[in-house]
Amino acid sequence: MNHTPLRLMLLVSTMSLAPLTFGAGDSADEAAIRQLEIRQQDAWNRHDAKAYANLFTENGDCVNVVGWWWKGRAEIEKKLTAAYAYVFAQSVLTIGNVDIRFLTPDLAVAHVRWTMTGARTPHTLPKPEEGIETQILQKSSGNWLIAVFQNTNSIPEMPFPQIGPPSRGAPTKP
Repeated sequence: MNHTPLRLMLLVSTMSLAPLTFGAGDSADEAAIRQLEIRQQDAWNRHDAKAYANLFTENGDCVNVVGWWWKGRAEIEKKLTAAYAYVFAQSVLTIGNVDIRFLTPDLAVAHVRWTMTGARTPHTLPKPEEGIETQILQKSSGNWLIAVFQNTNSIPEMPFPQIGPPSRGAPTKP
């Protein structure tokens, strides 16, 4: 007897339920991710580069607010050690809203709002005061770690202008 049509129906049925299963997330996993974000704030405020870097997977990527791309836990620790020496020596990070969406049981995306005070950035760089981190988190051996991290400064959203300057080459009125 050929069970292929039955198997196919079961596979399609199972796949149609996947977004419901993965989208909701497990409350224990969500709590673990929220705890990771608290540890991020704590490690930053202790200016502990090793503890902060240990929140990442071994090969984790970190793109900071000015677009510097650090690859791997060792480089993240090295760069943060240098940053904590002066620029962030007196900084205080406050994690605000954390929005989590589960992509699979072992993969989630988090958008993390933050504020910062006390950074002594050079005048040539934007001052980190408020922003959003986009994190892809990976569960491995029961622990959630940051696999990919993109940090962005933010400003309050406002409406787009409806009228702009004349386009290049367009005649101007006298």
